Amino acid sequence: MEPAIAQSPVVRKILVLGLGNTLLTDEGVGVHVIDELARHDPDAVAADYMDGGTMSFTLAGPIEESAALIVVDTAQLDAAPGTLQVFEGEAMDEFIATGKKSSVHEVSLNDLLAIARLENNLPANRALVGIQPADFDWGSYPTEPVAAAIPEACRAVRALIERW
Repeated sequence: MEPAIAQSPVVRKILVLGLGNTLLTDEGVGVHVIDELARHDPDAVAADYMDGGTMSFTLAGPIEESAALIVVDTAQLDAAPGTLQVFEGEAMDEFIATGKKSSVHEVSLNDLLAIARLENNLPANRALVGIQPADFDWGSYPTEPVAAAIPEACRAVRALIERW
């Protein structure tokens, strides 16, 4: 009889999901934030940093498998470009459900959270770090006010990770 091989438990991490199209200036800010975070946390001890691009239903799996979820993306905050706001838990759900989160994505974040909710796998700890865009024109890097918000967005993500 073969000896039993002990399997190590699956460690569920916080998923930090950067959304956006890096070919459309400010639309890509979520991906730029994720790149910056991953560059300074190469071991990703507490979190998995994922470039979610312009989203698809394939992101439902990683969301459902995560211990907690932080999404970084543009958001229509009715504020000056580069303004950042963090929405947690039900505040996030309400914000994305009311259509205030601007999106040119294939699938909405609301759709992905609805899938996780239906499967009873919606992370209890979840947040949106939203950044007010200025422009969605062709360009590979955000406008100056949105680029200036990247360090603040990184600090907001790190603070959520530490608190959770």
